[in-house]
Amino acid sequence: MYTENFLQCGRFHLDLNRPKIMGILNLTPDSFSDGGKFIEPRNALIQAEKMLKEGAEILDIGAESTRPGSQAIAVEEEISRLKPVVSELLKHCVPISIDTKNTRTMQVMLDLGVDMINDVRALEDEGAVDLLAKYDCAVCLMHMRGMPINMQEDTNYGNLLAEVGGYLQERARICREAGIDKNRICLDYGFGFAKSPEQNFELVRQTAAFLEFGYPILLGVSRKSSIGYVLGGREVQERITASAVLAAFGAYFGAKIIRAHDVRETKDALLICEQFMK
Repeated sequence: MYTENFLQCGRFHLDLNRPKIMGILNLTPDSFSDGGKFIEPRNALIQAEKMLKEGAEILDIGAESTRPGSQAIAVEEEISRLKPVVSELLKHCVPISIDTKNTRTMQVMLDLGVDMINDVRALEDEGAVDLLAKYDCAVCLMHMRGMPINMQEDTNYGNLLAEVGGYLQERARICREAGIDKNRICLDYGFGFAKSPEQNFELVRQTAAFLEFGYPILLGVSRKSSIGYVLGGREVQERITASAVLAAFGAYFGAKIIRAHDVRETKDALLICEQFMK
């Protein structure tokens, strides 16, 4: 059972007695929610400042879309998008997380001084586990089948909880055997990644079961298509309220880091949720 309520995150020792909000910053032309809005460094930095003012306690920066159907980009392109923005944001007193599945990108960003690697492939890229063992950053291990371009073609599970949970436990075991301390690891069951809407919501309901593995849970539900499905096909920009509500439920069920596009609304929802968690 997860009981420690902290995460060693590079330069920071994060207190998780209250859920932390991780603001999403996409430096991409094709992300499902805000592709193209922040690909220019100036616009990205303005958005980062906005999220910090609204209450973001971690910034998660990605330069390669992982939306369903998206294609991978060249690693050097990913790095070139990240470098100018990350270099500036590292001057702030806030944990910087990099959303990447590529070992080479991880290396360059860790050498810059980032505090966390958030990997949709749970460090399956060659050399990723051994690389992270050399640093003191946090790492988020996420469950996904296949790759973003084809993941939604494989949503059949014999036992959803056992298969997702078993994969995450195995990846965590591999990390720990390589020398990554337990207090640096968090898990993400991959809401929206190779799951149907019904499966996604079942995983949120079962958040407490994942805490039994002994690691904090990172929850990423913001504006995702399963929310649109429940709302009768609502478009991305019309999913903000529902995203905040779902984030609050996730926190109530035990999630410790909430990944969100809409920081102010998510913070409001978590503040109300806290009144029932005392």
